[in-house]
Amino acid sequence: MAFGLSIIVFVLSLFVIIMIHEGGHYLAARRFNFRVLEYFLGFGPRLWSFRRGEIEYGVKAIPAGGYVKIAGMNPFENDVPSGDEHRAYTAKPVWQRIVVILCGPLSHFLVAGILFSILMATVGDGHAAKVVDVTPRLANGPSPAAVAGLQPGDLIVQIGDVQHPDQAAIGVWMDAHQGQSTPLVVDRDGQLIALQATPVFDDELQRWRFGISMGPVPRPLPSAIWAGFGEVGTVTVESAKGIVKAFGPSGVVRMVTLLTTDQQRGLDDTASLIGVGGMVGNMGAKGEWAQFLFVFAYVTLFIGLVNLLPLPPLDGGHVAIAVIEKIRGRAIDMKKVVPVSATVLVLLGFLSISAMILDVWKPIPVGP
Repeated sequence: MAFGLSIIVFVLSLFVIIMIHEGGHYLAARRFNFRVLEYFLGFGPRLWSFRRGEIEYGVKAIPAGGYVKIAGMNPFENDVPSGDEHRAYTAKPVWQRIVVILCGPLSHFLVAGILFSILMATVGDGHAAKVVDVTPRLANGPSPAAVAGLQPGDLIVQIGDVQHPDQAAIGVWMDAHQGQSTPLVVDRDGQLIALQATPVFDDELQRWRFGISMGPVPRPLPSAIWAGFGEVGTVTVESAKGIVKAFGPSGVVRMVTLLTTDQQRGLDDTASLIGVGGMVGNMGAKGEWAQFLFVFAYVTLFIGLVNLLPLPPLDGGHVAIAVIEKIRGRAIDMKKVVPVSATVLVLLGFLSISAMILDVWKPIPVGP
């Protein structure tokens, strides 16, 4: 039940993201008085629509995205109403066109930042060293934490001379002071308690340990917002590397190799929405809704970044064309751009369909 429900929630949430993306284009276009003709979810035949003012809103039969139709953007269609020539896309200043286009993909960064902030405020992260479990014994005897008197719920507010350490700082201190008696100060129900613990080396894990497990600590709202949008920057860098790998020559070669040989997929191979859907389904089945939300935020950000690639017909391609027109001082014949757009769509289609096939045929391993 939870498996299927989480997939349904994931898919519906993607539709919401699509409409927010198109809403970014829509609001910016309205702000600069572009002539907006349509605002639809889906493509193909109309299922349902209504007109409010000069704009038609509705739903179409093929649930593969959505769009905002602005008069003058399609070079093969004379869709600029008489008298609105000054409101056509090509009649507007370059900077306004760039803003209208960028407001779509940039909405993904805003949504991802909000989602990461919610996670930071409700679940938290490792910014504080909170003990959630104490291991009574390690392989070579009683754990240092148990001997020192550490308890679940203790917040380590000082280790050695490091004040308010994060969780990473605990491991760094132990590595730098191997086997040395370490002064600790913990906050236990509002009371500061001084303790002493000597880390021991765990032969199995190959690292120094006190014998504690630490868990995420929720942040206050201002800190959660700051950290949440900081996470956007971190994930953006990681996603950009993944996009370069997936859509570059090595990504295409890797996809062809997986399709034509017996090679199995690895954890870092590109997945389609089928693969991601299975992943979030497993998370929902296990009740890992925080992880579900993180993956959804990651996917949201990834889609926004892909849209920013400077290749037509993606949003980044429209921005690139507007910048080139500004530099050249004259308009580009958009009919000449169509072959480039077609090539990009074929490449994206090949990678997407191939990833879907592989997600069914050779699923990415999700665990031991």
